[in-house]
Amino acid sequence: MKKTALLIIDVQNAMFDDSNPIYDGEQLLNNIQYLLNQARSSSIPIFYVQHNDEEFITGTPPWEIHPSIAPKKGEIIIQKQTPDSFHHTELHQMLQAQQIDDLVIAGNQTEYCVDTTCRHAVSLGYNVTLVRDAHRTWDSNTLSAKQIIDHHNEVLGNAFVSLRATIEIQFNNNENIKINPRYI
Repeated sequence: MKKTALLIIDVQNAMFDDSNPIYDGEQLLNNIQYLLNQARSSSIPIFYVQHNDEEFITGTPPWEIHPSIAPKKGEIIIQKQTPDSFHHTELHQMLQAQQIDDLVIAGNQTEYCVDTTCRHAVSLGYNVTLVRDAHRTWDSNTLSAKQIIDHHNEVLGNAFVSLRATIEIQFNNNENIKINPRYI
């Protein structure tokens, strides 16, 4: 029987700072809250990934996971220092210990941590569903945040992951992900 986990990547306070907020951050938080409620009500394991570097200094307010999606007791927090949630972390071992086959992924930053983690997860043999409207980034010098998100959804969806909208995700009592039949 396949088991699913929800993986929330780098949804930390610094990304919602008023001086330079992530694109469409409030909607991102709403979508992740929906996913968390779905996962929690179906007893799906939830893993948070928390980035650490010179901007995200361990123990400081910018480093903390956003309070609107804060982990609850028993939900695992993985610390990382690179864009890859698996690189030099215990994520793969913890997922294997719980016999997880399928990952539903949401979070930040689309072109770095989300992209890299999706690709590595697939190379490790996980079936990955990227929630296409539950990952975000900032504008770059050449592309808008929306263009970056759309581009990565297209590239990842064509070769690596299944793409689903937040509203399409339904978890099924720790067995697997189901697609809401209204959206098939």
